[in-house]
Amino acid sequence: MPYFVDVILPLPLDKRFTYEVSEEEATFLYPGMRVAVPFGKSKIYTGIAANIHQRPPEVYEAKPIHQILDKEALITNNQLKFWQWISTYYMCAEGDVLRAALPGAFLLESEGVIQLKNKEHLSETELNDDEFLLVEALQGQSSLKIQEVMKLLDKKTVLPIINRLIEKEVLVLNQEIYEQYKPKKTRFVKLSENYRDEASMHELLDSLSRAPSQRDIILTYFSLTAKSNKPLKLKNLLKESKASPGTLKALIDKGILEEFYQEIDRVSFSGETTSKEIVFSKFQQKAFSEIKEHFAGNKVGLLHGITSSGKTEIYIQLIKEVLAAGKQALYLLPEIALTTQLIHRLQHYFGDKVLIYHSKYSVNERVEVYRKILYNPGSGQVIIGARSSIFLPFTNLGLVVVDEEHESSFKQYDPAPRYHARDAAVVLGSYFKANILLGSATPSLESYSNAQHHKYGLVELNRRFGDVLVPEIEIVDIKTKHKKKRMTGHFSDRLLEEIKRTLKEDEQVILFQNRRGFSPILECNTCGHSPQCPNCDVSLTYHANNNQLRCHYCGYHIAMQQKCMACHSTDISTKGFGTEQIETELKALFPDHKIARMDQDTTRGKYAFDKIIGAFEQQEIDILVGTQMVTKGLDFRHVNLVGIMNADNLLNFPDFRAHERSFQLMLQVAGRAGRTKKRGKVLIQSYNPNHQIIQQVSTGDYAAMYKEQLEERYNYKYPPYYRIIRFTLKSRDYSTNNTAADWLAKSLTNVFGEYVLGPEYPPVARIRNEYYKNILLKIPQQQSLEKTKEVANKILLSFKSIGAFRSIRVVVNVDPV
Repeated sequence: MPYFVDVILPLPLDKRFTYEVSEEEATFLYPGMRVAVPFGKSKIYTGIAANIHQRPPEVYEAKPIHQILDKEALITNNQLKFWQWISTYYMCAEGDVLRAALPGAFLLESEGVIQLKNKEHLSETELNDDEFLLVEALQGQSSLKIQEVMKLLDKKTVLPIINRLIEKEVLVLNQEIYEQYKPKKTRFVKLSENYRDEASMHELLDSLSRAPSQRDIILTYFSLTAKSNKPLKLKNLLKESKASPGTLKALIDKGILEEFYQEIDRVSFSGETTSKEIVFSKFQQKAFSEIKEHFAGNKVGLLHGITSSGKTEIYIQLIKEVLAAGKQALYLLPEIALTTQLIHRLQHYFGDKVLIYHSKYSVNERVEVYRKILYNPGSGQVIIGARSSIFLPFTNLGLVVVDEEHESSFKQYDPAPRYHARDAAVVLGSYFKANILLGSATPSLESYSNAQHHKYGLVELNRRFGDVLVPEIEIVDIKTKHKKKRMTGHFSDRLLEEIKRTLKEDEQVILFQNRRGFSPILECNTCGHSPQCPNCDVSLTYHANNNQLRCHYCGYHIAMQQKCMACHSTDISTKGFGTEQIETELKALFPDHKIARMDQDTTRGKYAFDKIIGAFEQQEIDILVGTQMVTKGLDFRHVNLVGIMNADNLLNFPDFRAHERSFQLMLQVAGRAGRTKKRGKVLIQSYNPNHQIIQQVSTGDYAAMYKEQLEERYNYKYPPYYRIIRFTLKSRDYSTNNTAADWLAKSLTNVFGEYVLGPEYPPVARIRNEYYKNILLKIPQQQSLEKTKEVANKILLSFKSIGAFRSIRVVVNVDPV
């Protein structure tokens, strides 16, 4: 009786594929192991074995697998269960989840490798120039990858050339699999066995008296090895002895020193753990006890603690208890910028037990973290990471903390799976019966509503740590200031006065503007034309530092225009302002002070966040200008003033969450002020100072905002009262996209009636030359979510079978943010 294995392939397929295995392979294989399998005519992919059985597939003949790639499972059973849940809930393929969950180095894919077949029977007259060049190159080396052939011939289309040579039986093409992960090896040195005893050591030093630099290296070696038992790195010996590599090589050639290689971790902590006991205030102690009570009743906890109330200390204490029980703790953060500061704090408590996982890490670094979590779970670990860390191979998870749980960055936008890390973390925690705590100063309406309906346990912490007063919030009416000519650039006289006072007292300032670049619109004052992106329906943003007009959607850029592109008038001006323009104005207003900017343009490198945050903490920067990166839970001791440059562009956004999000952003950025002894100050500049959200921010009244927004959501049928699924249709063909959107909307309306909205163009209806159209499906509470998705999937299946819509991509987004 033959054996079969169901394999999850890293492709957007609706189901698993079945392959044949021998009896020996079937006894060796376990679910979660990687297998290389043939798929299609000649491709080989790495898939994950899901289950082994003896039922042959009905529709097709099972191919045999290519090879087994692991000795033990790389994916745990809980991960497989979790992947299945994500794929069902977020309406995507399991292969999409596999791609998102595993570091790329684990997903080996075949690459074409060509080799010479017949060296003898070659007639050069039969070959054209490109073919001759390729054959000549192959005579010098045994094989070439397809990518190498492209470089060699300086062409993108090399397959026709290779095919011709295969037909002439000159070449063979092998599909080979390459292991991408390479362990990091470092060179170490040690003293040869012959010179270990004292007598031979003295003899050695005497013999080197005529080679002083070699003698210095040996003396340095002795002093360094006396201080530490660890193997000595070759580069450290060179650095300390200040000798040349040639001198060291001479000692190795003489057999006095021996060099050897060792694998080392890319991700390691070399500092000291300086953990102090955490002393809670009475408010923190009360909140901590309440959280423990909710955990005892198996409830998810929601900690609603105002900014600077000491939520992190509570998390650290909970993590301590989990580690003491030998379990793992997952600490989720919305932004990589945040991890930088928090890592240092946690490493002081937990040292090398802290593991970090996010997208700025290289593939090899991610593989190392993955392996550590899988193979050393007993050591008790704290994993800090952005949303993708929910896919790590936990085996013993005891606690999940989701900090700043209201953040929209927890939602994955592209590619699929479009999961929300907060909601997925709650499901993940339930598999391990782990405690789950969501924390925020401004919880999302959905989470707070769950707490009000006793699904979550609510814990309030409304006093700042050390009884520091919450910052004083003042609203500046810039409409009136403009009329009275009291504005300098984009700064009101009031804001400038406060900045001067703060700098005079040696305190720091944070200024928030939710737009990067210099100016979002360049406009001709004669004809009104503003340069648009040729690929997207947006105007180009002016960036002063490289004098370019850039599109923030597709990256298209052109040089700054000196005259209008339409009427050639030279009377052009910029409208609106971004972080770059504020930085430029500040440098002119405060030439003696250090000003820095934190946005997507200045934080491109791996350590860019660390550098800016480190410099600001060390008070090397006086004023920090930033986008919403500066609003997240960063903790700066010397910030006494926060300025929100323009609150209105947050509020006037075509989205049902715009007001909730504005409230959260403004209150979060206000919370960066006055976190030690002195009361901080926050200035909000607005053209509409009487707007209810701005008024609620000024009094920090979360309850009023929650009540008001909830009422609106109820009236207009939005979450938390209704679930939402958004279908986005994308195509390069405008009219086909419209026809397809109408067809899909009509089919959905036939089943769901009034709960289907659209099709409608989004605010930016064309990106990278693709046209977009949205359809919204609302699901009332009493309607089954599973059945709704089943019906929607059937309609999508019919949609895909229509030949005319073959070119249309449908993106399904469950619970869009």
